[in-house]
Amino acid sequence: MNIQSIALSLLTCFCMAATPMLSRAQNSNEKEIRASLNSQILDWNKGDLTAFMKGYWNNDSLMFVGKSGPTYGYRQTLANYQKNYPDQAARGILSFHILKVERLSPEYYFVLGKFMLKRSIGDASGHFTLLYRKIRGQWLIVCDHSS
Repeated sequence: MNIQSIALSLLTCFCMAATPMLSRAQNSNEKEIRASLNSQILDWNKGDLTAFMKGYWNNDSLMFVGKSGPTYGYRQTLANYQKNYPDQAARGILSFHILKVERLSPEYYFVLGKFMLKRSIGDASGHFTLLYRKIRGQWLIVCDHSS
């Protein structure tokens, strides 16, 4: 066996051994993101918009894009939620259908989903894209585009 064959064999073994670790890390990150989304649903349905916002980056650079265009900043995003969903009739019962969770890099994930609001004043639904960034060990939404 020549040096190239040995090197190729070692590289193949390394790649095979590393693949499960990468999958576990990716699955762990995806689980954390999905858990955060589930917490947001629970907080929304309890009527606690402040707790719902814990899934977002608490920073002036947070970007939310909705039907009125972009909004910047955590405080303004929270204020908009409070204004547009002031009571249980407006908030309704929230659910998500996650269509895609994709790793973009070790620091970023992309999420595509559908939201549904079951409300006494009329149901509402739409789609969203979220950009998650790992900040200080926590996956947080840094950009939300909901329509």
